[in-house]
Amino acid sequence: MGQGLEYDDDYLELFDTWMKDQGFTKRTQQAYLGDVRLFLSSMEKSLSSIEAIDIMRFLTKMRQGGAGDAARNRYLSSIRTFFTALIDLQLASSNPSLHIKKSKVEKNQIPTFLSEELLSVFLQSIEGKYQIRNVAMFLLMSYAGLRVSELHRLNTADFNLTTKSLLVYGKGRKWRLIPLPDELVKVLNKALAERLDSRIKGEQPFFVSQFGRRISIRMIQTIAEKHFEELKKHYGELQGKSISSHKLRHTFATMQVLAGTDIRTLQELLGHASIQTTQIYTHVADKQKQEAMNRVTAFIPAGMGI
Repeated sequence: MGQGLEYDDDYLELFDTWMKDQGFTKRTQQAYLGDVRLFLSSMEKSLSSIEAIDIMRFLTKMRQGGAGDAARNRYLSSIRTFFTALIDLQLASSNPSLHIKKSKVEKNQIPTFLSEELLSVFLQSIEGKYQIRNVAMFLLMSYAGLRVSELHRLNTADFNLTTKSLLVYGKGRKWRLIPLPDELVKVLNKALAERLDSRIKGEQPFFVSQFGRRISIRMIQTIAEKHFEELKKHYGELQGKSISSHKLRHTFATMQVLAGTDIRTLQELLGHASIQTTQIYTHVADKQKQEAMNRVTAFIPAGMGI
């Protein structure tokens, strides 16, 4: 790597401020800042003189260091967003990464999800002092499709008992209204009744940590991972699989598709900006159909004139 630009930190601070104003999640901000910091540290020329070839050389070096197609695309996305921010802030006149092509990643890869049986076992395995809070969180992911970041941001005022609905603040600073089934409403009511008081003045988070603060994204993930690891000990089909809290959202989407929910409705429920993101779940239904046909055709007698 080169010496890097002397004013990296100034640009990174401005980039961070821009991303916050644009509504990027904290996780995305951190990932993009890390990528851009690495990129700038490899440059030995001024920012205004960086060309597409410089970015391509950086991406090639990252790939040689072990980065796959998905990682390369994220580096490119980070750099592209960085230059977009500079143009918005009138600190650059062009984006040298604009015409660099992304690597082709396998499309329509079927996301990992839990069967209804395993999901039930997972939810029933949750015990302890904060059982109701944790069950409520994971029910909202697996039966209402919430992201971890959306759970983290959820406030008590977002839950409307009268209309049995939840107002969710999602990606891109977009709100969506989710109608809730009666059983889920009952659990959320119980979670509210057992909820610890928030110690942060002016905040009323729906899910509160043992320290009286809004529960963190990492804590939600850790709680889920702990229970998934326990589940893996008893179910061989889960061995060697990476199962995170986000798989609960995948499970929700998959169950909706298998139940016949149309793609536009599912897009609204999931809060996807593009329907192309939602369409990946239609391939789950295709796989299920194929497996069903394979089970039936297994009983075709041999020697039928073929």
